[in-house]
Amino acid sequence: MHAIALFGPTGVGKTAVAVALIRALRERGEDPVAISADALQVYEGLETLTGAGGEVEHRLQSIVPVTETFSAGEFAELAHREIDEAIASGRRPLVVGGTGLYLRAALTELQLRPPPPPGLRERIEAAVAERGVPAMHAELALKAPARAAAIEPTDRSRVVRALELHEMGALGSGYGDQLWTADTRVPTRLFGVVRDREDLYARIDARVDAMVAAGAGDEVRRADAAGASRTARAALGFSELLAGDVEAMKRRTRQYAKRQLTWMRKLAGVELIDLSGRDAGDAAQVVLATLESG
Repeated sequence: MHAIALFGPTGVGKTAVAVALIRALRERGEDPVAISADALQVYEGLETLTGAGGEVEHRLQSIVPVTETFSAGEFAELAHREIDEAIASGRRPLVVGGTGLYLRAALTELQLRPPPPPGLRERIEAAVAERGVPAMHAELALKAPARAAAIEPTDRSRVVRALELHEMGALGSGYGDQLWTADTRVPTRLFGVVRDREDLYARIDARVDAMVAAGAGDEVRRADAAGASRTARAALGFSELLAGDVEAMKRRTRQYAKRQLTWMRKLAGVELIDLSGRDAGDAAQVVLATLESG
């Protein structure tokens, strides 16, 4: 029995496909279990902002207090356990996510870079606070132009991490540099959900408006007051909603979706399902037909 991995950019509709697929598998007599592979849906208290929850239970959502940091390595351990327990009990794992690193962490043996020495992250963060993210990105471009070219000049967390790795001598060391590997821990069929870009961006804008209407701003302010961790604050829209800038949240989300699509299209073995003009139920049937064809 193959595990199923369903990846796609934020707002594309992959959760709806997952729900339809779970229903279709149940009609066939299976008992699938959905496992979230999202770096931010793990946080308790950010469900509106991250889109956690829904019609069916997803394991590994809302499991980490918003005040705690969390890593891909910690996630890999939990995800491997969930997948192994599902298979041992005869259930098909359905891994659903939009975070490439977390999808890889769930499905493969992840090689992780070494942690930074004490004080290094704090020193770089202080420099970013003093000089600004674009200036530090320019510094990264001088030190590691290839890596800087792959990072948006406004992406604070990735700029900081790249500078950190450069100082550690670990940038390009081979730890986690591989984009993807077909060598999964268990047999897995990988599906990528896409749709027309204009349609996707319109859906993202509407999704952000719906989040704001549902109270995402209040949710973020509560998390901020509680002392949200650095990794929780990396959630799309967290800083923008704190500043009351909904349009900036939309722009950042569209940029992130573009990066997700670029990453996904380079995956070896990914089978793309275009949702343009197709509903979630149709997409689920495509997955089932692919599984049946071997």
